[in-house]
Amino acid sequence: MVSLKDISAACGVSIATVSKALNNHNDVSEETKERIRKTAMNLGYMPNSAAKALKTNRTYNLGILFVDEAQSGLTHDYYAALLDSFKRHAEALGYDLTFINSNTTRSNRMSYLAHARYRGFDGVCIACVDFYDPDVVELVRSNIPIVTIDHVFDNRMVIQSDNVAGIRDLVNYIYQRGHRRIAYVHGFDSAVTQARLASFYKTCYDLGLTIPDEYIVEAAYRDTDTTYARTMELLKLKEPPTCILYPDDFAALGGMNAVRAEGLTIGKDISIAGYDGIRLGRHLEPKLTTIRQDTEAIGAQAAEKLIALIERPKTTLVQHVMIEGTLFEGETVGEIKPE
Repeated sequence: MVSLKDISAACGVSIATVSKALNNHNDVSEETKERIRKTAMNLGYMPNSAAKALKTNRTYNLGILFVDEAQSGLTHDYYAALLDSFKRHAEALGYDLTFINSNTTRSNRMSYLAHARYRGFDGVCIACVDFYDPDVVELVRSNIPIVTIDHVFDNRMVIQSDNVAGIRDLVNYIYQRGHRRIAYVHGFDSAVTQARLASFYKTCYDLGLTIPDEYIVEAAYRDTDTTYARTMELLKLKEPPTCILYPDDFAALGGMNAVRAEGLTIGKDISIAGYDGIRLGRHLEPKLTTIRQDTEAIGAQAAEKLIALIERPKTTLVQHVMIEGTLFEGETVGEIKPE
């Protein structure tokens, strides 16, 4: 079994420093903490949660609220990567994870808050839910430490992917490639969709572009059937767009299939762009132009901020942490002569 002494030897620091880093003490630099945590993970260190629980009156168990209405499970690329990062960083700090039961079909099911209290969670991370669900609101308003992903509640810690900057960078890149007729197949209404759509309109306005109403259509996230149909509608317009944005990379596959079904060449006859930066997009032919969301940083920040709320409630500030993504140029946005 890996001990603090083993981690100390591997990192070249004292056992006391290792203990402080793994318990997130303020008198160890963030750089040193991160190095020690990574070493602990690589060595397979497992903290003695039972002993810690007796000493601190905590369970060292975190709840994850993830409601999968699309039935995609953790095959949903964005959330799978984000929660994997959350899990690794939480475990490095000595915490286990449990998913909160979201089975709404049982008549005797517990509310999310009741489940969290029954399990004795020290804190809860809320991701991929209907944030307006009364059960979710009840949990958020409770005295349990909470961190939310991509949705802002008053006086609650939130970690957000910077969707405004992501769409702005994507539209600016498309514009620089010569495109002026840009359509957007956006996702169903949510805080994320609202931010992206507002950023799309704002960026187009700043660039002097007028976007016809028929260029803005809706499809569910990860819904390739609907994006296929919406793409067909856009391509049959009297003046079709030269580039189409999609709600996410997976949904963009439906658009690519529609373009090919019409005998058109992606990146030449019509350009497309996705969002998320999933691994699949980098293996497509041609490679998908997209915004890569930094799921590693989002998950890490969510774990660290939630645990800070648990362990240092009096000194931890409630923050809205914004994590920027990066543009992956890919090959699906061709260069054309501006009209």
